[in-house]
Amino acid sequence: MTDYGFHASHEQISPGRLLADVQRAEQAGFRMAMCSDHFTPWSIRQGHSGFAWSWLGAALATTDLEFGTVCAPGQRYHPAVVAQSAATLAQMFPGRFWVALGSGQNMNEHITGDKWVGKDLRQERLEECVDVIRRLHAGEEVTHRGLVQVDRARVYSLPDTPPPLLGPALTPATAERAAAWADGLITVNADLGSMTEIVSAYRGAGGRGPLALQVHISIADTLGRARDLARAQWQNNAVGAPLDASLATPEELDVAGRHIPDEKLAETVIVTDSVDELVGRLREFEELGFERIYLHHVARNQSPFLELAERELLPALHEAGSATGC
Repeated sequence: MTDYGFHASHEQISPGRLLADVQRAEQAGFRMAMCSDHFTPWSIRQGHSGFAWSWLGAALATTDLEFGTVCAPGQRYHPAVVAQSAATLAQMFPGRFWVALGSGQNMNEHITGDKWVGKDLRQERLEECVDVIRRLHAGEEVTHRGLVQVDRARVYSLPDTPPPLLGPALTPATAERAAAWADGLITVNADLGSMTEIVSAYRGAGGRGPLALQVHISIADTLGRARDLARAQWQNNAVGAPLDASLATPEELDVAGRHIPDEKLAETVIVTDSVDELVGRLREFEELGFERIYLHHVARNQSPFLELAERELLPALHEAGSATGC
């Protein structure tokens, strides 16, 4: 059966409000949650970007949900710091924390002043970081000389079981490479053909573990309101490669996203005024094999969505899953 989680968007909501939102999400019936880990929002209109790791400690301590986040070791984060941070959360909250490790976006990483390198070098750097983190989680003292530098690092407070390291992938090529090291795959909603290719590339290369999916949605009482909300808050997320990874500031992203057409926006956000339609779309993702689906309603005010989720959406999803044996 597919489990459904709540996505906590630090770019859009202040940390204190978001903590209350995730507590309300648990009351509404969500079984798990994940959060973004940004230094910069996608748009000036979003206006927030709390520090994910501080927030995760509070969220894990004040709910019983399982949590995860997606971060990029290698530039803004040293891999030894990621290893220590993840180990601490996993030690305090056994079995409830995972982290996905990606190659990053310039909008978050440029703050160090280091050069933003191409995808090929970022991918190699990520894989070095994964190796460093795994060795540190195994209790080793690590010295490493490569695209990242590590000198006699050791994590002293370790959990009994290391947190799972998931591989985030937006393309089949990235998914195939992640299969060599990841404990599971996470991606975002796109057209079904593209998502099928990503899943097939991961599984075909021997990828193990669960398949997870983050789904951006905008649901309102009319299609017009849902579309206006998606455009106001999430149109920049529809900016395609390579600009999505290479632009450095919210102002640049606002310029790039200004003329995104409705059909392009609809590829990245499910825009609807119908719970039944939304359930049908989510069922298509279940049929692709996704076992964990995290719902991100692209609004700064989550209260209406959480009320709808409790009243209609989650009961319908759970009923549909039971009826099909998912």
